[in-house]
Amino acid sequence: MSQKINVAIVGLGFGAEFIPIYQRHPNANMYAICQRSKDKLETIGKAFGIEKRYSDFDELLQDPGVEAVHINSPIHLHASQSLAALRAGKHVACTVPMATTVEECHQLVKAQRESGKKYMMMETVVYSREFLFVKELYEKGELGTIQFLKASHQQDMDGWPDYWPGLPPMHYATHCVGPVAGLLRLEAEYVSCFGSGTIREELIAHYRSPFAVESAHIKFRNSDLSACVYRSLFDVARQYRESFEVYGSRKSFEWPLVEGEDPVIHTAKKPEPDIPASVKVPDYAHLLPEPIRPFTTGGVYDVEENQHLSFLQGSGHGGSHPHLAHEFLMSIVEDRDPFPNAAQSANWTSVGILAHESALRGGEIIRLPDFAG
Repeated sequence: MSQKINVAIVGLGFGAEFIPIYQRHPNANMYAICQRSKDKLETIGKAFGIEKRYSDFDELLQDPGVEAVHINSPIHLHASQSLAALRAGKHVACTVPMATTVEECHQLVKAQRESGKKYMMMETVVYSREFLFVKELYEKGELGTIQFLKASHQQDMDGWPDYWPGLPPMHYATHCVGPVAGLLRLEAEYVSCFGSGTIREELIAHYRSPFAVESAHIKFRNSDLSACVYRSLFDVARQYRESFEVYGSRKSFEWPLVEGEDPVIHTAKKPEPDIPASVKVPDYAHLLPEPIRPFTTGGVYDVEENQHLSFLQGSGHGGSHPHLAHEFLMSIVEDRDPFPNAAQSANWTSVGILAHESALRGGEIIRLPDFAG
């Protein structure tokens, strides 16, 4: 397919990682960039040879040449910028989470349907090599019947600026909700969550959220399955970890405890010592157009001065960045829903928002809206 989509990237910190991917993708024209800091805007524009540069988001949306925007701005701007872009007739990809309230999720699903444009939340974990590996095992029947799913996202956020200090753990939960819902394309129906431990008083003051850890159980609609997810951001001794585990009747997949070690596959009905075996997870660059395959193992942030903590897991959040850009572009070119689409993104995001509400209410079960209806 020769159609090229004019893409604008909004936010050039983490967002700069995607510039060379779009520049080399056969269905993209890296058309414009947007950044509030004019110095940074000019520096990056010159470095990548991008002529269209905007320091004002609203001005960018008025440009008729912009067909799709990829938003990488701070969390509190995700909903408002995504809504404005959809209403301006642009396709939207937005980094996680989709929004900060359930009402904003409703608004975004409605705006996507009314505009007829594509919306995709760029959840990295469901395009990581580990997720793609487990998905392949499942689709081949090697896991058997799925019986349970588990995921975690633990990170030390001390020293992060702006809105991060004291952020309730589950308010940024899509990295662990996405894979447990996404593997079988399940929709969360209700959630129950407990808070545990207490963070420092100066951190509590920001959001009136005391919990060091929040752990939630998710029940899926029209399924016999549930999942457990847990998050921590402050005052918990733990190496950075985004884990995803799946327990099947034939085989199970468990994430390594320490970064850099191999995952483990457990195979049923073997002698006890032979049940677990370490496994090397392959790369999935072969699923991508040839020009962007190198970006599963390399990217803008490989040099030390640009290092981002998330990239300690491997270039591009487990190699996901070119897969995300490719899925977004192909959903437009092929005129189909991206994965995750607006309703799925709203469901995954709302799990975390309502899980925190549940924790504040002592684990009370809270039902999710039916965004797909």
